[in-house]
Parts: sequence; structure tokens; C-alpha cells
Amino acid sequence: MRQGPRNLITDVKGLYVGNAEDHTVKSGTTVLVGDKPFIASVDVMGGSPGSRETELLAPDKLVEGVDALVLSGGSAFGLDAAAGVMDELRKRGRGFRVESATVPIVPGAIIFDLLNGGDKSWAENPYRALGARALASAGEDFALGTTGAGTGALTANLKGGLGSASIVLPSGHTIGALVAANPTGSVTMGDNPNFWAAPYEIDGEFGNLGPYTGALSFAQTARSKRDALMNPIANTTIAIVATDAVLTKAQTKRLAVAAQDGIARGASPSHTPVDGDLVFAVSTCDVPLEDPILNTIHLGHAAAVCLARAMARAIYLATPAAGDVSPTWWEKWGR
Repeated sequence: MRQGPRNLITDVKGLYVGNAEDHTVKSGTTVLVGDKPFIASVDVMGGSPGSRETELLAPDKLVEGVDALVLSGGSAFGLDAAAGVMDELRKRGRGFRVESATVPIVPGAIIFDLLNGGDKSWAENPYRALGARALASAGEDFALGTTGAGTGALTANLKGGLGSASIVLPSGHTIGALVAANPTGSVTMGDNPNFWAAPYEIDGEFGNLGPYTGALSFAQTARSKRDALMNPIANTTIAIVATDAVLTKAQTKRLAVAAQDGIARGASPSHTPVDGDLVFAVSTCDVPLEDPILNTIHLGHAAAVCLARAMARAIYLATPAAGDVSPTWWEKWGR
């Protein structure tokens, strides 16, 4: 496998990502936007999701073109970030047209980061402004780790973060993943620095440690924030996978379903009752499929691999800040 030139979701041509955060609040927002509307669908496997406009992404629903997707901290408060994105897109004339009306289509999802040591005593919901700022900063290059929707993320034992990765397939198609990694489980293997995603690592992108080769107890593999009595419901991994392959809305739905395996490969445990694990899938429809069945099998596998790698990168690249309730990977195991 080989990475795209940036090893980011923006290796899918025509896609851009912007981040905005407030380090006092310890939260933030991330926006994915394209040169033009893109086909999108979604799959939800967590037991505690928080989302906006996901129902219209079902294959049988009318609207196919999505103008942007939003990943945000803030629990239900963070859903307001999409409103800020909508405001700005409307100013640009972007949106679904109904006669003289223009309505930007901006689905979103949130993580719970309200109990991470940040100051949440705001008088006015900050997420609408964060959404607008994130869109304004969108570009092909963007930061990972403690930024955007990953600013206040946590895992069972470490600080979480925002991650991204990409793969270029032999068929010429590109797959990318973007994730706010905030699972109740652990992204590392027990009490060790090795990542669950280690078998899929490319070019030492998260330390080149390989898998842990010793034995792990059930308790180590099942450890969660609840075990630590820390933020027992402050969970969720939310992600976007994207490709330039020409897909129908139904095929894009299957891509989202396949990509959920990446969360299970990247964290243990995953898809729990207290996680809101959700994956959006996006197609820019630029590169045709030569073999629709075989190519979509490969795309689904690549999406899962990308997502697992992106989760590891999110934790590996997290940085410390005042008031943190969990250490970063580097604080615990840096060498």
C-alpha cells in the first residue's frame, strides 16, 4: 500500500478541510467541503450517536449532492457548528436550489467532550462561530492531533485527537479518511505504546513500533473510560471516508458500512452502547470503476485501513495543553 502525497483525506482531488478550535473550552470543529457538491451517505454503529441531517443521506432519499460535512466537539451543542457553515455557504451561493431558494446541505456529527477539563461556562453557544471559522480555513493542507474536532478528544488511557490518512490503489483510485478519535476504548494495545492499527502502518506514520507481541489479558483489551471512572459517557469516534471513484449513493452507503471495520481495527473495544460511532462516506465521482464489484470490494477494504491508520495518527500527533485530564502518547511513551 502507498500513501497519497499528503497522507490526508485531501489527496482525494477537489476536497478541502478546515479546522477551528478554542483551547480554553478544549473543543473545536472540523469541516470537509468540496469544489462542488459530492455524493454522501452514512452508517451508524455506536449506541449513543449525535447527528444532524443524516436521514437524508439514505440511498432512497431525494437529495444526492451534499455541500459540506461537519465533525464537531461539544455534544449536542456542537451540532450548531453546521449552522455556521450553512450561513457561509449560502453567502457563496452554494446549496440545493428550490425555485428562488437556496439551502446548503450540511450534515454533521458530534463527539462528547464536555468533561475534559475545559471551561464550558459559555454564555453563548460558540460552535456556530467555530463552524464558520473552520470553513473559512479550509484547504488541502491542515493540522492533525489537538486541533479541530479532535481538540478535546480522549481515549481510555490517552488524549485523543484529529487524524487523517490516505491510500492510492493499484486501480488508480484514491481513498482518504478523516476522524475525530474519542473512543471509550483504547487505541493502543494494553499498557503498551503499540497501536492496534500497527499492521496497517505505512512509512512509520505513527512511530513504526509494530504490533505488541506479548500476551494481553481480556481486561487490557476491554479497558474503557468507564473502567477508569473518567468521563464514563464521554465517547464517540466520528469519521469521514472519501474517494474519487464514481459511486452511486447506494454504493457510497456500502463504503461507509465497510469503513466501520476501521474503527474496530483502530480501537478496542469499539461500537459500544456509550459510543456514538458514525462514518460518513463521500464520492467525488471523478474516476470510473472498471470492475464495479471488485473495485468496490477494494475501496471498502482501503477505507477501513485508512480509518484505522487515521485513528492512530490522531493519538500519536496529539499535543499537551494546560488542564489536560489525560496524557498524550508522547508524554507517556515518547522517546
